[in-house]
Amino acid sequence: MVLSDRQRLDWLRLIRSESVGPRTFRSLMNRYGGAAAALEALPDLARQAGRTIRICPQAEAEREIAALDRLGGRLLALGEGAYPPALQAIDTAPPLIAVLGRVDVLLRPCVAIVGSRNASAAGLKFTARLARDLGEAGFVVVSGLARGIDTAAHEASLAAGTVAVLAGGLDQVYPPQNLPLLERLVVEGAAISEMPLGLAPRGRDFPRRNRLVSGLSLGTVVVEAARKSGSLITARFANEQGRIVFAVPGSPLDPRAEGGNHLIREGATLCAEAAHVVEALAPLIGNDSALLPPAAAMRDGAGETPTQPLWDELDLPGIEPAPMARWPEAAPMTEGSVSAADDTGGIRRRVLALLGGTAVSLDDLVRASGCSARDISRTVLDLELEGAIRRHPGGALSRVEG
Repeated sequence: MVLSDRQRLDWLRLIRSESVGPRTFRSLMNRYGGAAAALEALPDLARQAGRTIRICPQAEAEREIAALDRLGGRLLALGEGAYPPALQAIDTAPPLIAVLGRVDVLLRPCVAIVGSRNASAAGLKFTARLARDLGEAGFVVVSGLARGIDTAAHEASLAAGTVAVLAGGLDQVYPPQNLPLLERLVVEGAAISEMPLGLAPRGRDFPRRNRLVSGLSLGTVVVEAARKSGSLITARFANEQGRIVFAVPGSPLDPRAEGGNHLIREGATLCAEAAHVVEALAPLIGNDSALLPPAAAMRDGAGETPTQPLWDELDLPGIEPAPMARWPEAAPMTEGSVSAADDTGGIRRRVLALLGGTAVSLDDLVRASGCSARDISRTVLDLELEGAIRRHPGGALSRVEG
């Protein structure tokens, strides 16, 4: 699909109209078949709901498009070939995103790295190494251009290409001191926003931004995060979107490690180096399963919930809510493979049954089990902490008898 200039203008007017968020937009498009017809029907629908709403004037939308063009950006519409496929799969995908920089980086496999604004020196050093290694492995690093962990992630991945997701308009960089970073970032990477130009970010815009950070990415890595933080909101969105959540463990004495340690307890994949991320995500690249929920996810409710609704969306009479995004059908299981529905206990029993007194490598254990590397790595960590298995020099594993 490629929108005409007129259609793009109508799409922008519709999404910029009062109380029209992604779900209302999709409901109206499903009902009326196009943005122009939806705009015409919207005032009557609002009156039937006992409301009056502001429809975005055509002149206002034209000014926004002209200003974006002067900035050197462009609008991508949901369904167009350049629109990020991973983002398109989430049920709150923005109908339009404004992009500054290289559009092609949005089509490459992405990993989000998020964490504390008040990061430790060790956290910043680890983030830089992780981002650099992921870039060298072919991944685009996505983050939110905030201070601390976000800044370190972008800085370290400038050469490989990195994507900054802004909470406000593309011309409203927050924090302002990261404007020079954004200017360097768009040379090999991109900045995106769903917000109008000129809009400074407000409180609720940051959780909105966070869902795009996770939605662009096959996996999200939380490096440092307090027990209640925006990074845990990003992790929650990633989990709900069916993406893999990674967490970097830290000292239980450091409050900045509480969030990551909590996520690991809730089922997030432990990340101590880039190889842990690459190993889990590599099988998803170039495969429709990249947009499928992972075989095992964190517990429902893990992470933090935004304190207020992301949008004040219209409840339109006679219009069914838009359906969730449809996932591709899962590939059929091969004989001897382990079902995604197998519980943790089943994988645990399988690992213990395969291990004995002779040490075997993790790769051999994964191949023999038929389970995913992610599931086996997590189960091995649990068993190792319990003292049920032993890790030998070189990473080989054996069962502790007795």
